[in-house]
This record gives sequence, structure tokens and C-alpha cells, in this order.
Amino acid sequence: MKIRNFIALVILCFSMSGVYAQNKKFKVHTVAFYNLENLFDTINGPNNDEEWLPHGAQSWTRAKYQKKLANLSRVLPEIGTGENPNPPVIIGCAEVENRGVLEDLVKQPGMLEKDYGVIHFDSPDKRGIDVGLLYQKKHFRPLSYKNIPLYIYENEQGLNKKDKEEGDEKEVNVNLDVKTRRIYTRDQLLVTGLLDGEEISVIVNHWPSRSGGEKKSSPFREAAGALNKKIIDSLYRINPNAKVITMGDLNDGPYNKSVKEALGAKGKKEEVKEFGMFNPMEQMSKDGIGTLAYRDAWDLFDQIIVSEPLIRKDYSSLRFWKAGVFNKPYLIQKTGQYKGYPLRNSNGEVGFSDHFPVYIYLIKEVK
Repeated sequence: MKIRNFIALVILCFSMSGVYAQNKKFKVHTVAFYNLENLFDTINGPNNDEEWLPHGAQSWTRAKYQKKLANLSRVLPEIGTGENPNPPVIIGCAEVENRGVLEDLVKQPGMLEKDYGVIHFDSPDKRGIDVGLLYQKKHFRPLSYKNIPLYIYENEQGLNKKDKEEGDEKEVNVNLDVKTRRIYTRDQLLVTGLLDGEEISVIVNHWPSRSGGEKKSSPFREAAGALNKKIIDSLYRINPNAKVITMGDLNDGPYNKSVKEALGAKGKKEEVKEFGMFNPMEQMSKDGIGTLAYRDAWDLFDQIIVSEPLIRKDYSSLRFWKAGVFNKPYLIQKTGQYKGYPLRNSNGEVGFSDHFPVYIYLIKEVK
């Protein structure tokens, strides 16, 4: 057994309480999600990337792009290493321009030795941002993957004449197709594979934004939650013991309708029924923990939610252990108006992201 894996086992054995810590050893894997905030290259592509070009509004030069990659490659391998020295075996990502930027990211010195693979599809989002998945080839072997589109239309939101006259239509419908009235947004990425021999399905999400206001845009995210549930239900029909992890920037908190009702996620394990979903981020949100801040108010939009089979008490198979927000001091703005916020790009300086990453640990008893 390699020394890093042995250390992970020792840490885990001391961390778990009761009989497990005394008599059993566990293997631990970290699964993470990070909104990379506008990871654009400097090449003029077919998407709406003019802002992120050398002569665009962001003056996005190759030097800045390389700095962004270096920053992200520092963060990603460190997520969850407080109780597991091995970097995340699976990382869901949001706000990436294309597959190329993820390929550049995994080639960075901080990432290269872990040999991450990339799964990505271009989505119809008009901003030109997609979701993607990184995985350590040593531990995870993809079996299938596909992008599942979210179909939402302007009339589903029910904007009235007064709203349109006040300009809300323009704000909300930045991705609107004026002919079909479809509002284009990110696809949901479904990946099924083997994590050290056990089948796991992962859904990576970036649900519609709150442009135009939380209330007016809520039906879009509720539709995203309903699509997420439809995908999960289909996985349960194939396998009643399906181990499913859905993760992403949901643009809603654990308490919003899109998560609580449309997806049906529960915040307490005892409330989760067969074929249900457990959201460990709900209690974290109640405890005041957040992943992003707006007008000095924190919220937890970045979430990782797991299916009922992952919270069962038999540790002979992979199980959820606990969740966390990775908010180390170097990721936090130290001065100015946004002191205490996530350290993002500002005033021409390259930061990390306007979100903190989130992660969960999966554990399995070692005989």
C-alpha cells in the first residue's frame, strides 16, 4: 500500500467514532465540484467569447490565462486533503469555455502527475460556458457519458406586459432564441463509470442564473431540478441500488423549491426514503456556511447531493461519509470592499473564482 493511501486510512480511522475507529480501516475518496468562473482561452471561437479576448472588455491576455490555470491547478489538488492526502478522484467543473481549457488545466504541473482525464460537451449556452468532468484515470473508468439538454421557454416564466416594458425580459432572456422563444442554458452532464470497481453515476450541473430576479427566474431552476430528478429516476429504474452523485452550481440554495421540491432532496438522512436523495449541504447552509457572497449575504449554491444507497450503514461498499466547503485563506479577498469574499478576478488582477469549491468523502471498509 502506498504511503499516501496508508496515511489516508490512518486519518480516517482516527476521525470516525465508535466501533469503526477501534476495529475497522477504511479507504477514502474525495469527490469535488468547483465553479471555475469564466475559464476562457484567448482564441476567438464560435461562441460568445469576445469579452474574453486580448482586445475585449477583460483584456484577457495569454499571460492572464496562464495565471488563471496556475491558480486553479493549485486549488484543485488540495480540495479535501485535510482528511485525505490524495486529490479528488472526480471533479465536476462549471463555467469552462471548451474542452481545450480543461485539457490545458490537467496539463498544469500541479495536476499532471495525477493523470486526469477530461469529459466535456459543448452546450448551447449563449455565454459560451459549459460543464465538464475531470477524473483520475487510476481510480475511475468511464463507461458511458452524455449531455442532456434542458428545454425551457420564455412563456414558462410568465412575464407580464409590465415586466417586459420595464426591461426584465432583456435581463432574464439573455439566452433567448427570438424565433422559438427557447431560453438556452447549460446541458446536464451524466457520466457513469467504475470507481475502484464500483459503479457510480455523476451528474454535473450549472442551473439557470437568477438574472432578472430570483422569483421571476425560479421556474427555470425548478425545471432544471425536475430534469435532474428525471435522470436520477431513470438510473434507479435500471438499478434500484444506483449510486448517484449530482453536483453543481445550482444558483439556488438547499432550501429553494428547485432543490427541495423539484429534485426532492432531503436534509436529514432519516427523511430519505428508497429512491430518494440526501443533501448534506442543507445543514451546512443552516449553520451559515456559504460558497459565494452577494451584497454581504452568503449562500450555498454549490452543492453535492447523493442517492439513498450511498448513505446506508453497511460500509462494505462505497458510502458517503461527510461534506465540506474548501475555503482556505489564500482563496479569500483580504482587503477592499469585498474583503472576506472569494478571491475572483478584479481590477485587472487574476484571481481564483467567485465561488468556493465543495467536496464529499466516500469511504469503504478495507478487509
